[in-house]
Amino acid sequence: MPNQQLFLGIDCGTQGTKAIILDAVSGEVLGQGAASHSLISAANGRREQDTRQWLEAFATATRRALLAARVDGQSILGIGVSGQQHGLVLLDEQGQVLRPAKLWCDTETTPENDRLLAHLGGEKASLERLGVVIAPGYTLSKLLWTKEQHPEVFSRIARILLPHDYLNHWLTGRSCSEYGDASGTGYFNVRTRQWDVQLLRDIDPSGRLQAALPELIDAHQAVGTILPGIAEHLGINPRAQVSSGGGDNMMGAIGTGNIQPGAITMSLGSSGTVYAYADQPNIAPDSAVATFCSSSGGWLPLICTMNLTNATGLIRDLLDLDIDQFNALVAEAPIGAEGVSMLPFFNGERVPALPHASGSLSGLTTSNLTRANLCRAVVEGTTFGLRYGLDLLRHNGLQSRSIRLIGGGSKSAVWRQIVADTMNTPVICTEQSEAAAVGAAIQAAWCVSRANGNELSLADLCERCVKLDPTGETLPVADNVRASQQAYERYRQHVATL
Repeated sequence: MPNQQLFLGIDCGTQGTKAIILDAVSGEVLGQGAASHSLISAANGRREQDTRQWLEAFATATRRALLAARVDGQSILGIGVSGQQHGLVLLDEQGQVLRPAKLWCDTETTPENDRLLAHLGGEKASLERLGVVIAPGYTLSKLLWTKEQHPEVFSRIARILLPHDYLNHWLTGRSCSEYGDASGTGYFNVRTRQWDVQLLRDIDPSGRLQAALPELIDAHQAVGTILPGIAEHLGINPRAQVSSGGGDNMMGAIGTGNIQPGAITMSLGSSGTVYAYADQPNIAPDSAVATFCSSSGGWLPLICTMNLTNATGLIRDLLDLDIDQFNALVAEAPIGAEGVSMLPFFNGERVPALPHASGSLSGLTTSNLTRANLCRAVVEGTTFGLRYGLDLLRHNGLQSRSIRLIGGGSKSAVWRQIVADTMNTPVICTEQSEAAAVGAAIQAAWCVSRANGNELSLADLCERCVKLDPTGETLPVADNVRASQQAYERYRQHVATL
């Protein structure tokens, strides 16, 4: 066996692109790099990005990772790309991007989504037809919006791609999609793993949209070999294979070893997500649970909250605190923040399903209005939203013996304890907090192994490359669990009034 097998994992997120170099033999991450993106925002809910920033950040992050790992790009055997889900990238016949990419967090298309949902016959009918309830962030409403707001752009559409599909297209020239990321488009049936072409014909009877769909491939298939010019630009081996890749949640599942039933991954990022592996598409009756396909051959029932570290960041900025000061104040306040409750729905909310809600504070008195209680209340409020979602997943039959915690918030010991107590479940972190980039590199190793006829299983690769961090293991404390449950019930009562 060779002493090293190097793979590049890329995660193109809302705030930036991260790159890691993984040695699939030792399972070690040898180096990482990052570069940031900026957002095009407007008061009407518009959230877009210039795709050229993604390409520049991809190259910069890759070069930084290669430098940090002290390896030659010529020894990279494969590349895996993780991307923010639901975004829309439109290309013309020449492969040029037609307009900025509309992102998952864009709510400008809410009216279009409402009309499409009515066209489907409501939430129940959407669930029956697609296996998911279409939401404003999904790709479908962005297509209708483009037709109505930018007819001249619409008339030139030759390719409809998700962010990670677009990066794969840039790398290989091929237009492909895999089932996991495709699940979040709103025009894909998660049970049959097929595009719902009739839905696109309803938007545009000419068949233009149907003709622009990418080819669907299995998670274990490579898209192809990197284009020579791009290989040279990145300083990468021109024979490197590009794997199917996937959405950031699907790659985060692989990067936390969440590829069989029992484990739950919880991500404390800008938004919060909770997901688990399932080997059958058991569609939950609750519209808040999205039963997406996984990028490992199964399914990935998932809930997503819109407010997490973006909400804690608002309070930190308001009180002018750095991370350490903020965490110290959270730890100083008692569980339940002495009666101070925050519903941190600053961006509206998906779970609980309150898209038009706003943030609120309640229970304030002359004695409990302290900086510590405010800090505690925002962390508890965001965590209670994840508990609400976890309960929905549990009611749908998912087992949760342990929670694998990732994302920026997982670095906080006090937040880990709040999660363990609120969920009444042991929590452990992975050594690498960039789980999506690690998952993308692992998936690349899997695809290359299969392409070479070696049946290295994904489970073997995860066993070798996903390292849990025992120092971050946090167990629920019985007294804390009882106090957290009372505070959570108070949160539920506040939510019920909305």
